[in-house]
Amino acid sequence: MSLTPKELELVAIGASIAGNCIPCLEFHYEKCRELGFTKKELAEAIAVAKKVKEVPNQKIYETADKLNANHSKAGKPKGDACCEGSACCSP
Repeated sequence: MSLTPKELELVAIGASIAGNCIPCLEFHYEKCRELGFTKKELAEAIAVAKKVKEVPNQKIYETADKLNANHSKAGKPKGDACCEGSACCSP
């Protein structure tokens, strides 16, 4: 591999946050501390991971609001293949 162990652990921090894996985050955070990362450096890595994760979260919220607005204006959205009788919408 061409990445250093320190670089790999920073990648693992980001992946842990992206994957919502608390045990992984705890493990890789401690590994980073053992490798000499400061709390400030780790705070920067965490901030980047959070920003990357916020974009899709915001987009899904915007899409949900848009769909809800369209649904309430015109009933069911046109061309919607996912409604009555569909596995995802049926109880």
